[in-house]
Amino acid sequence: MEPYERIMRIAQRQPVDRPGIDYVATPEFHQMFKKHLGTDDDEALYERLGCDIRRVAGRYVGPSERSAAGGGGGAGRDFLGIVWKPVSNQFATYNEIAHHPLGHVTTVKEVAEYSWPSPHWFDFSGLKEEIARINRKQRHCILFFAGGAFETPWYMRGLDRFLMDLIESPDIAEAISYHAAKFYKARALRALEAADGAIDIVGSGGDLGTQRAMMLSPDLWRKHVKPYSAELIRSFKEMGLVTFYHSCGSLVPVIEDFIELGLDILDPIQPQAAGMSAENLKRQFGGRLSFHGGIDEQELLPRGTPAQVRAEVERIISVWGADGGYIACAAHAIQPDTPPENAMAMYDAALAWRF
Repeated sequence: MEPYERIMRIAQRQPVDRPGIDYVATPEFHQMFKKHLGTDDDEALYERLGCDIRRVAGRYVGPSERSAAGGGGGAGRDFLGIVWKPVSNQFATYNEIAHHPLGHVTTVKEVAEYSWPSPHWFDFSGLKEEIARINRKQRHCILFFAGGAFETPWYMRGLDRFLMDLIESPDIAEAISYHAAKFYKARALRALEAADGAIDIVGSGGDLGTQRAMMLSPDLWRKHVKPYSAELIRSFKEMGLVTFYHSCGSLVPVIEDFIELGLDILDPIQPQAAGMSAENLKRQFGGRLSFHGGIDEQELLPRGTPAQVRAEVERIISVWGADGGYIACAAHAIQPDTPPENAMAMYDAALAWRF
């Protein structure tokens, strides 16, 4: 079964030959993993792991005082105007927010007058050719990540302030979510047009959960955020595309809402978060939603043994995978304190499985 067919069937909860496989890692782990596998070539690594999904993005061509490195992808001022600064520990460097560009606003008018990015700041003219190269040997499932209507707004406003806005000034919170979703939708539509039918999955996201519960009440999310998240899910579902949403933490109370919006695949399934065990999600949502991730990156991958990793991967597949609804992947980007041997155990177990 080719990667494209496998993921398309998984998104529809149809039987497949083996679980889907995907790979997401920090830059530091990615370099370490390639060295471990004896290759400098990204595609060779993806092929060795059996990855069915490939990600594509546009090239930033906007104002020089900003950059394409949104979401902490690099230090400096990103295309949204958020300023990020590097913070390092013994394993890696992460980028944290140093300036929230909408932290000072007090009116909806100020939000509207802000210098929002243009979809034309991104060049997608090379996407069709890039995807053709990716699919030269066999067709993979191509994912384009659009953006989100919760996390980006609080990045721009400040988390505390945005959460307070949802109660004290919901018009401001909604205005920020509206403009973020409008930009991300327009940018994704340009990518889809340039790719000429070669993009298969449109992703969106924004972490809604903590380890114990949702970051905000389900009712506040439904009233003030859900309508804008819907623009990044339902719109693309109605175009016949597979939809994908990323949220760390526990978000069980609103998973039903995401299904109603047309979500096909939920990521990354943080198994130690409340209610996010494979068994609980299968019991409540199995047959109506597919799952991506679920292999614990908090304790198992960094601190377990290869044998323990293999056993857990096989257990998760046995819970989720029988009806084709599972894509094996870590429950977050693989962190640089994870031994490469543990990562290989995860991928080898998934690659060897047969239904």
